[in-house]
Amino acid sequence: MKAQCERWYVLTCAAASVLAIAGVISLLIARPAVATAQFAAETKLSCAACHTNPQGAGPLTAMGEKFKANGNKMSK
Repeated sequence: MKAQCERWYVLTCAAASVLAIAGVISLLIARPAVATAQFAAETKLSCAACHTNPQGAGPLTAMGEKFKANGNKMSK
């Protein structure tokens, strides 16, 4: 019984370690969203084309909603 408890403890610690390492790696490789900057660079439109706030972010205009609904691609 004691050997079973020790194996269970080792497996639990190993699983916790793997999860912790995976969490740290995901935090290290995560990148901030830059869709607005990329869109603005590609289309030469300002942030106000899609957002009610001229600096970007916040509520979307009708064009912004259409862009979002189309998978963040300009509709043809």
